[in-house]
Amino acid sequence: MGEFFKSTKFKVILFVIAAAAGFALFSASQAGHTIGSSQAISVILNPVKKFSNTVSGKVKNALDAVSNSEKYKDENEQLRKQIADLNERLVQYEDIKSELSDLKKFIGIKEEHPYFKFSSPCTIISRTANDPYGTFVIDKGTNNGISLYDPVVTDEGLVGIIYETADTYSTVRTILSPDLSVGALCVESRDTGIVEGNINYAESGKCKMIYVDKSNKIREGDLIITSGNSGQFPQGYIIGNVEETGIEESGLNAYAVIKPVVDVKEISSVIVITDFGEEGEKGEED
Repeated sequence: MGEFFKSTKFKVILFVIAAAAGFALFSASQAGHTIGSSQAISVILNPVKKFSNTVSGKVKNALDAVSNSEKYKDENEQLRKQIADLNERLVQYEDIKSELSDLKKFIGIKEEHPYFKFSSPCTIISRTANDPYGTFVIDKGTNNGISLYDPVVTDEGLVGIIYETADTYSTVRTILSPDLSVGALCVESRDTGIVEGNINYAESGKCKMIYVDKSNKIREGDLIITSGNSGQFPQGYIIGNVEETGIEESGLNAYAVIKPVVDVKEISSVIVITDFGEEGEKGEED
């Protein structure tokens, strides 16, 4: 303690106090009056008291944080749980919203094709990595009445066909695949052809209508639908619109580049047509 009173720090404190006292006395004398000893002491000590109160407040806050740390920890944990619960409810809400949207589309398709038999809405659960043709897997299989080569659609149009099945899931080959051929008809010109996938167009989400007669009247923007000639797909399902026409290198036939109405690489759900016999010939409605 003796060393403190000899230290420079103590001398500085004394100097500050003395300077404050001197300034107070000088100010009072300049104003033409004197001050009592108690008032002088008050003038001198007020800055010290103010400093002491500030320090005391900070110490109190620090002690409060330490003493109540467990309380604050519990409150923070409760808040985190509440936030997690709200996030989970939000996810559930979005799932229900999506399911209702799928059911609404499903009802629309059934009303448009009353004699068709459909699966319930199917969710896409995985996609084949690095596949330019957009092959994907759905969460319904043979247990749900799905069979090989059943057509796959949305409320907008044709998506592809089932080419692998299991009890609880199925794999879909899309219209971008060169391994899928669809009989096609141009609504405006009535020209026919075969729509197939093509590696040159698949990356941009397009396919090609081939074996088109050279004298065709297909034009850009025309609507292409399924012709139903092969019996593999129902007639009248929308495939897409014509973006380009031309003559094959062989010179024997014409072709048209088609932009499908369904973006098979972006959709999240589909419906499988399990029977499309006209007026219930191949099965009654679900």
